[in-house]
Amino acid sequence: MAATTEPTRPPITPSKPFRIALYPGDGIGREVTEAAVQVLDAVSASGEAAVDLHWFDWGCDHHARHGCVAPGDFLDTLISFDAIFLGAVGWPQRLPDHVTLAPLIEMRQAFDLYACVRPAKTFQGVSSLLANPGPIDMAVVRENSEGEYVAMGGSLRNGASQELAVESAVHTRHGIERILRFAFDLARTRRGKVTVVTKSNAMRYGYVLWDTVHDQVAADYPDVITDRQHVDAACMNFVRQPNEFDVVVGSNLFGDILTDLSGAITGSIGLNASANLNPSRQFPSLFEPVHGSAPDIAGQNRANPVGAILAIAMMLDWLGITAAGTRVRSVVEATLASGAGTPDIGGALSTTEMTAEVVKRVLA
Repeated sequence: MAATTEPTRPPITPSKPFRIALYPGDGIGREVTEAAVQVLDAVSASGEAAVDLHWFDWGCDHHARHGCVAPGDFLDTLISFDAIFLGAVGWPQRLPDHVTLAPLIEMRQAFDLYACVRPAKTFQGVSSLLANPGPIDMAVVRENSEGEYVAMGGSLRNGASQELAVESAVHTRHGIERILRFAFDLARTRRGKVTVVTKSNAMRYGYVLWDTVHDQVAADYPDVITDRQHVDAACMNFVRQPNEFDVVVGSNLFGDILTDLSGAITGSIGLNASANLNPSRQFPSLFEPVHGSAPDIAGQNRANPVGAILAIAMMLDWLGITAAGTRVRSVVEATLASGAGTPDIGGALSTTEMTAEVVKRVLA
């Protein structure tokens, strides 16, 4: 489904209602998307935002009917929207993950969603898996357009005992510099610290370039504290001293891995939201929970909707409806602090019950 030409977004004058494309996807993606929509409806009912929602039934079911996960022109369909919300994709028992994930990677690359921001923090009422982590409040910034996920490689002698597979990572000075500057700018709005995660001691070309560009960019931000950590050390320190991190920036692969770990140490990956941003706003940005489609609990009404709801808050911020975004986050925090929770964080509420608790507070 690769686009033959780069899509061009027609000029859009910011207006209300905002047009939002919903891509629920597979597994629990549908359930958490429904939860997110209920919160959006509540925000709209309060008069804080007006949205025009469009559902797209793409994913494994679409493949079963049409032989493709999404239509060949899906990028052209999405480009005119103000934002995209994705539930989750994947169901390995039905389709290989690299097939169901392809549209997401295509959106990230075709729409130049190079800045993936994934906050992780501890919440009152939610226990960490760590004994005494202290307050955790970090944002992992993941380079989202190149690195290890560019599908550059190939295989030879498939199925034979001598089968060979080559997968190449692509790191460019342009890509590295712009994501580092994004991270440093973000740190200026937070606690003023950036940790750059590489593996330059073993991977001597791409990550040495990351180190080189980091040193050059850091010189332009004398007010920001910065350090470099290899990914193995960063994983250790996420567990050993997670409250020391503020903004963490890394490649596509390392950012992906670290954000699963950040979810675990703060209580559950079901709490984490993600924004895939095109900072130039030339293309629509995409918002999603960090978690996957979890086929093992799909249809059981057990999924945690918080990550999806917090992704809605990030989307509202991006659209300039910051008061509504702030209020949704405050409501989520109050709901968790009250003891409400789904099974993944030790609670007894179903997806629909947890969503209802949040919606009730939004409407209050």
